[in-house]
Amino acid sequence: MIALGILAVVLVAGAGIGILVRRNEGRVREIAPAPKSARAELLTAAGVLDGRPTVLHFSADWCGPCAAVRRVVASVVAELADTPAPPVDLELDIDANPDLARELNVLSLPTTFILDATGQEKFRIAGVPKSADLRSSLGSLPVSGTSE
Repeated sequence: MIALGILAVVLVAGAGIGILVRRNEGRVREIAPAPKSARAELLTAAGVLDGRPTVLHFSADWCGPCAAVRRVVASVVAELADTPAPPVDLELDIDANPDLARELNVLSLPTTFILDATGQEKFRIAGVPKSADLRSSLGSLPVSGTSE
């Protein structure tokens, strides 16, 4: 009987921890601007273009959810292709870009970043983003050449 009680407590605790961990997955979190550093050079070398917002997502061949991120990002970027400053879809393999992943503090896959037209990180998404959240995040960025 005691063993069943302990098992029940462990199961409830495990479920609670799982819910807390997964609670932030897929949510868009606003990021404060970071000071310019080697980050700008790494982003430029990776293909981030100055003057256009960028959706940068890290993936790997072994990452299952990364395929879903790829579909969501491609869909949203295609929808915004006719805007004055259409976003760039930039997918990077984490194994091929470890320095940039370390600089951006990528701890898990998939991780997606929304960079403004100056290359500043504005939003970070852990997990698979929702299309509506991604679209509204990109829509909240200032048009190239303006500042907020």
